[in-house]
Amino acid sequence: MQGGQMIVEENAKLSSVLTPSKPSYIQSLTKIVGTLGPNSRSVEVIEACLKAGMSVARFDFSWLDGDYHQETLENLRMAMKNTKKLCAIMLDTTGPELQVCNKTGNPIDFKADSHITVTSDLSKDLCAEVLPVDYAELAKMVRKGDTVYLGQHLFTGHETSSVWLEVLETKGQDVVCLVKNSATLAGSMFTIYVSNVPINLPTLTEHDKEIISNWGSRNNVDFISLSYTCHAEDVKELREFLKKQNLGETQIYAKVETVEGLKHFDEILQEADGIIFGRGNLGIDLPPEKVFLFQKYAVNKCNIVGKPVVITRVVDSMTGNLRPTRAEATDVANAVLDGADGIMLGAETLRGLYPVESINIVGKICAEAENVYNHSLNFKRIIRHVEEPMSYAESVASSAVRSAVKVKAAIIVVFTSSGRAARLIAKYRPPVPVVAIVTPRLRTNSLKWTFSGAAQARQLLGVRGVYPIFGSPDAATSGSSSEEPGLRLAIEHGRLVGLLKSNDRVVVFQKIGDSAVVKIIEVQGQLLV
Repeated sequence: MQGGQMIVEENAKLSSVLTPSKPSYIQSLTKIVGTLGPNSRSVEVIEACLKAGMSVARFDFSWLDGDYHQETLENLRMAMKNTKKLCAIMLDTTGPELQVCNKTGNPIDFKADSHITVTSDLSKDLCAEVLPVDYAELAKMVRKGDTVYLGQHLFTGHETSSVWLEVLETKGQDVVCLVKNSATLAGSMFTIYVSNVPINLPTLTEHDKEIISNWGSRNNVDFISLSYTCHAEDVKELREFLKKQNLGETQIYAKVETVEGLKHFDEILQEADGIIFGRGNLGIDLPPEKVFLFQKYAVNKCNIVGKPVVITRVVDSMTGNLRPTRAEATDVANAVLDGADGIMLGAETLRGLYPVESINIVGKICAEAENVYNHSLNFKRIIRHVEEPMSYAESVASSAVRSAVKVKAAIIVVFTSSGRAARLIAKYRPPVPVVAIVTPRLRTNSLKWTFSGAAQARQLLGVRGVYPIFGSPDAATSGSSSEEPGLRLAIEHGRLVGLLKSNDRVVVFQKIGDSAVVKIIEVQGQLLV
């Protein structure tokens, strides 16, 4: 498998282990998605998260309402304004998730070898012996011996905060289970997941549609994470719905987190704009020794077609600890070496005690892995899978990356209006940042004229190594084809944040008329071609 061959560079030496990490404006090329919630929704904490390296903010609608998330989003906007840092917005759908409401909020103790009844009778109160679930078909779906997982919302998988149940028998609407481990669950909501049992509910629920129609449309969200994506038709259905809500520019990241989604992964990838590899539920469906195999397969497939892939569930222990375990740190690094575009933090930032520290340490691990990432091997691997004859755009993009490596460029500057050119360059995983100047487009819907480009710029925050700058609309209104103002903006920004210094080389990928060219400039007192 190609993904398994992504070993580190040969020049990775012991000295790099002993050398302290260097602080940088860009913590890592790999992007970090942070889930905002109770412990990460104040302006001050969000500012710290942005400075630590969060580039996409995830809003999980599996819990609480639109008003709560709107308040958090307004705080995010204030934090972006204060820090002058851009951040994309991701709406995460609930999907066919089975939830249990803990109305009292009191912790509940579960004891190993005891029995518990999971019932669809919502008149019964939640306790250690009874678990009411709002799904009448559950008793018909499960069989003796099936595994049922019960955990806190955005569960971490730790045995002390999650419960494994084994189905013993069904009685009418009740499912009698054996508790396999002792644990204490706290919080207002628990999640139930039945391993390898398809739930007869739509992927895009009515609740999801309502949230997208109201909150999503109101805030013009950049991404929608489609939870429990099982088929390509799920993505198609959501895309059609988005068009009706005037959200045609919103990108869809299919969250593959079940065996059913695994079986149809190739078709899902073809329809989606990106993939989120949900290792939480998938880690329950699959034997532990099989999870890494699918991760490498999925990441490799995404890399070959040039679509972003995000890995979840990496530093679960940081929900309550200041440092990740050694295994977790290695897991993050391996995700980067596999070729992941981003790392998603869930409980670590939503309700964890150390949201900022989680982002910071994950960014540092990613940066170290990037320093020894085998770019040459990856480049050859991607080229080998490109269809022949290679398209003109693909040829120029790959040449830009090759040139940047050969001349040891500090950054690559690319001009784009749709974001496609920047994504093509990122596909070849250049070892340096890609500064994308997103040029606005003037458009009309017969009622008014507007500029596009803001959404396209933010969406590039989900692509490994790409850092967007919104270009001036002057060129769009004047019809000018000159890229010099944008290039000057990129150089000035690079110098300001420490990415560029005198005598550094910059590779520029730009369009001139109907042609695309690559040129190399050297940064001095002025730009020299």
